[in-house]
Amino acid sequence: MANLTTRVGDLILRNPVMPASGCFAIEYREALDFNRLGALVVKSVSPKSRAGNPTPRVADCHSGMLNSIGIPSKGLDYYREHVLPPYLKFNTPVVVSISADTADEFGDACEQMSLPEVAAIEANISCPNLEADGMAFAMLPETTYKAVTAIRRRTRHPFWVKLTPNASNIAAVARAAEHAGADAIVMGNTVLGMAIDIRTRKPKLGNVMGGLSGPAIKPIALRLVHQCYRSIRIPIIGCGGIQSAEDAIEFMLAGASAVQVGTASFRDPGVMQKIVDGLAAYCDETGLERISDLTGQLKLDHQLSDRWLRFAQQSG
Repeated sequence: MANLTTRVGDLILRNPVMPASGCFAIEYREALDFNRLGALVVKSVSPKSRAGNPTPRVADCHSGMLNSIGIPSKGLDYYREHVLPPYLKFNTPVVVSISADTADEFGDACEQMSLPEVAAIEANISCPNLEADGMAFAMLPETTYKAVTAIRRRTRHPFWVKLTPNASNIAAVARAAEHAGADAIVMGNTVLGMAIDIRTRKPKLGNVMGGLSGPAIKPIALRLVHQCYRSIRIPIIGCGGIQSAEDAIEFMLAGASAVQVGTASFRDPGVMQKIVDGLAAYCDETGLERISDLTGQLKLDHQLSDRWLRFAQQSG
């Protein structure tokens, strides 16, 4: 039987499959066995209560969906008392995702959520930074470094940094996160987009723009994972359009140690369990002993590899 265990920093997972934050809820336990997943990533919480963005918040589009949820939150105390406990009943590591408005808020929130029962913290620095006119922290290496440093100063807990695909120089942003002390990066999040109703001539989202997710962004996400893999040494968790074991394998070949599944779970709540089964079947069919041996095993000829490395260095 294939060994599906994988390591993300000091955290050892039974397999590399986990939900993406915001695309998963406790009700999913009716559709799949939580004890078969690699980790449980809970929806992001912010230190301050927030209502979220105006409706409508979701719009269908070709090969994916647009959302502008706005990360509604009732604060850390409510989260600890009501949201977190149900997930702790399973024999699967729980990852808490945190969103904040400033670097100091990130540090404070991550310190408060550095609980023994929490396996790791995911800092969603692809959210708006109020100290930079609302531009996401992870858009620039400088603001990435500031946010991650603020977190690392306040906690020794394992933490991952969720980056945005909208950054112009993802390799430099990933290196900034690594140098500031992140244990892993999650690459990535939704791609900024919009949709218009041609009959009403109004935006389909109440916030006008939103995040595009689903199969449409998979080639972009895959490229970003590979760029990061060539630039950093810490583990990468790949995310973006994954809906099958084959997709997950592509991300691992590109450099991911684990993967997160988002939009696909809306269509099929049991898809993550199917992906786990598919990974095991792939290992059996190909004679692969450990799924972790796939990470970074994309085959490039030497000339192409050298040319790609020069490009990565010039763009980073």
